[in-house]
Amino acid sequence: MGEYHRPARLSEALDALARPLTVLAGGTDFYPARVGRAIDEDILDVTAIDELRGIAEDAGGWRLGATTTWSELIAAPLPPLFDGLKLAARELGGRQIQNAGTLAGNLCNASPAADGVPPLLVLDAELELAGRSGRRRLPLDKFILGNRRTALAPGELVVAIHVPRPANEARSNFLKLGARRYLIISIVMVAAALEVAQDRVTRARIAVGSCSAVARRLPLLEAALKDAPLGALAERVHPGHLASLSPIDDVRGSATYRNDAALTMLKRVLS
Repeated sequence: MGEYHRPARLSEALDALARPLTVLAGGTDFYPARVGRAIDEDILDVTAIDELRGIAEDAGGWRLGATTTWSELIAAPLPPLFDGLKLAARELGGRQIQNAGTLAGNLCNASPAADGVPPLLVLDAELELAGRSGRRRLPLDKFILGNRRTALAPGELVVAIHVPRPANEARSNFLKLGARRYLIISIVMVAAALEVAQDRVTRARIAVGSCSAVARRLPLLEAALKDAPLGALAERVHPGHLASLSPIDDVRGSATYRNDAALTMLKRVLS
């Protein structure tokens, strides 16, 4: 059995990370990966650090603490901009997983099928990272580098996720395709966030997950939706908008199926 650390302050956690430690938050990926064997690595449990928890709002936007759980997000009084993220949270495992799993844990796991990534991408989310030498901000699309790879430097922790306030009224949506509705790894996910004025789109942000090594925004579709009337969005979607995706064949579906499903789901999410 390795050493176990559970500091109450962020500074203590960062000091502990001067040497290699496995960071533990909700544990929803940590424990299943170790079934049937002893936990022999040294652990840093960050769940007692108040600074990493909770949701706050100011003039610039919203701060989502790194260890805020999915259940806490679902219960939070947030505007329609966050509807897509809340929909993803409700399909992220079962209730027990939502009660334990954390927002930053889902991002740091960096799975191509991580349900929280597409809806946060369309919110222009930035991650606040802290180390002993200071803090920095990194856009989510620069944080996840590939399958199980992130831009976290040695000794760094994710402190919070920041979502900027949109310029206009905004709303979002999320759809997930799996072999069943809940408790399943995604085959395809799509997320959309629209800023609206006078019943027209002033800005669109669209992302697709489980169709590339990392979830991706679709800039061609975003450009095609600008200035479109709200009643005519789905008809603007065409296959060329998915050119940046690179779906694979696996046990959950073929690349062709994923591509076709993504096209259909994008039309539905915009309807």
